[in-house]
Amino acid sequence: MSKRISLDVACSENRVIARDGLTPWRIPEDLAHFHRITAGQTVVLGRVTYEVWPRVALDGRQPIVITRDRSLEKSGIRLAANVAEALAIAQSLPGEIHVCGGQQIYEELIDTADRIYLTLVHAEVPGDRFFPEWRHLKWHESERRESHDANYRYTFSTLDRMR
Repeated sequence: MSKRISLDVACSENRVIARDGLTPWRIPEDLAHFHRITAGQTVVLGRVTYEVWPRVALDGRQPIVITRDRSLEKSGIRLAANVAEALAIAQSLPGEIHVCGGQQIYEELIDTADRIYLTLVHAEVPGDRFFPEWRHLKWHESERRESHDANYRYTFSTLDRMR
């Protein structure tokens, strides 16, 4: 039986996920939310995402980095040459498969993922990396929680694919 594949993303209303390699906002509650839902799970991410994320984001998780750069090989990090290889490796690891970016990986999986853990930041911000349009696909929102900080309003949603 195949494991559930979830896309974990924080994006703005205009689907921005990054600008110049960095997230355009800092929302501590979103990082805490990510830690809760991925603790002890397998996370799949691209090389650029891996290189810019703080290492603490991967502590207590089983990371698989999609890259052809073998210099990243080190203890605790598994490498895969492409999305298919990463998903094959993830099948033998604990928990749900959480795909954490970047843009190209999200684009490859948006039509087949089972779930999206979405933090929708209610702002339009400039950026150069985007989450694919998901609103045209059939999703059921199984969880929703509104929140805000001093700078942004945002919504945490869990979207399950309607089959």
